[in-house]
Amino acid sequence: MKKILICLLALFGTAAVVSAQPGGGMRRTPEERAAVIHQKLDSAFKLEASKLAMLDTALVALYKAQDAKRQEMMAGGSFDRDAFMEEMKKFNDAQDEMLKAVLSKDQYEIWKEKIQPAMRPQRQGGSGRPGGGNR
Repeated sequence: MKKILICLLALFGTAAVVSAQPGGGMRRTPEERAAVIHQKLDSAFKLEASKLAMLDTALVALYKAQDAKRQEMMAGGSFDRDAFMEEMKKFNDAQDEMLKAVLSKDQYEIWKEKIQPAMRPQRQGGSGRPGGGNR
């Protein structure tokens, strides 16, 4: 009985640790990704509601197209990382053009230098060990 209880506790402990990991492999929906940018832009620059609404619509359409392209390339059987990165760069460039249409030159520079880099997920380098170094 004691061994069963210990095994169950270990199982639940492992499940709790795994479920607490950030991200969990789930991608945000296009609407959620657009909402994050909307919130960042609104809090940083206090843009007009009409500009933000127009940008939200354009970003959602862009992100849906990006997700469809990602699915298509991942399902193709043989995955070409370079072609994938080139396609994703096209979507990033399109997003930049949308932002340039809404932001002033100064605002866009602030976006690229300060806000956008802070939005990228931070990854551990190397082996995944604390400190990230390889042996």
